[in-house]
Amino acid sequence: MYVPRPNAMAQPEVRDFLDAHPAAHLVTVGADGRPDATLLPILVDGDRVIGHLARSNEQWTRIAPGSPGLVVVSAADAYVSPGWYAAKAEHGRVVPTWNYSEVHVRGAVTVHDDPDWVLDVVTRLTERHESWRERPWAVTDAPAKFVRGQLRAIVGIEVVVTSFEGKAKLSQNRSDADREGAIEGLRAEAEPTAHAVADAMERALHG
Repeated sequence: MYVPRPNAMAQPEVRDFLDAHPAAHLVTVGADGRPDATLLPILVDGDRVIGHLARSNEQWTRIAPGSPGLVVVSAADAYVSPGWYAAKAEHGRVVPTWNYSEVHVRGAVTVHDDPDWVLDVVTRLTERHESWRERPWAVTDAPAKFVRGQLRAIVGIEVVVTSFEGKAKLSQNRSDADREGAIEGLRAEAEPTAHAVADAMERALHG
């Protein structure tokens, strides 16, 4: 990933980003050189990223044990109009851009075709997304025989992390006046993703 210095996330920022974005694209390459990608829910567990794929998804059958993989975790992204910049009125030398934040995690991928391993992942994923609810659903709420049947339809994925990098492209190369103008412009857009990018830009600008 191309990461100019002003856009680089520090390690604590990457960790916070991964905690806040619980889904990612898993990208792997089969022996024939064809890339595969699937969006899946993930958990970051120390130096591992874990999740699961549908058994009917052939991607898992094309992953050689320990082969390299890429986990792409993305936040909201949005078009930034040059018309929002203060510099447009000053000299007009402005162009459009696209703002976004993203983390790339690289590591060795292992498939776990083991129902107990997968049950642990599914239970932890469920707890992550249900724990804050007034009446959280638990895996144990379903009949054990039913759960075991469902587990046969998925396989576990583990990525042992070797490197990661984060990029927050939030107009850090522009003046404060231009950044404020872009934030205001994004907040006036109809799409919620534009508002999310504006929030990220404001945090980057004001801390």
